[in-house]
Amino acid sequence: MILVLNGPNLRRLGTREPDVYGAETFEDLAELCRATGRELGEHVEVRQTDDEAELVGWLHEAADGRIPVVLNPAAFTHYSYALRDAIAQRTAPLVEVHITNPAAREEFRHTSVVAGVATGTIAGFGLRSYVLALHAIAEMNGGS
Repeated sequence: MILVLNGPNLRRLGTREPDVYGAETFEDLAELCRATGRELGEHVEVRQTDDEAELVGWLHEAADGRIPVVLNPAAFTHYSYALRDAIAQRTAPLVEVHITNPAAREEFRHTSVVAGVATGTIAGFGLRSYVLALHAIAEMNGGS
């Protein structure tokens, strides 16, 4: 199993700043992740929350279960030390993903407080960032 966890505002894909994030919806993203999982022989569960505490809880669940994670922390990327500390407890690969390239956007987006405790970061490839992350995790786990 691989968890794909998404932070604030990602359920609004398709309506939220489509010139920045594209026209594809959160359901499109979820189905893309599940389909990629099927191709890789992995069960993929996709979740989204606007609540920092809920996201921290999911990261604890992943750490306790040794479950790999693809994480788009969204705005929490830039300031959530609680999220950073939860990620530091990981027991399986965790790949930070972003639809856009934060380094090419507003200055406040240039710092990720979670990148230093993630296995790696993939950013700037639209929804394909998730596909690349799922492939990376499958390879790290000895799969495709």
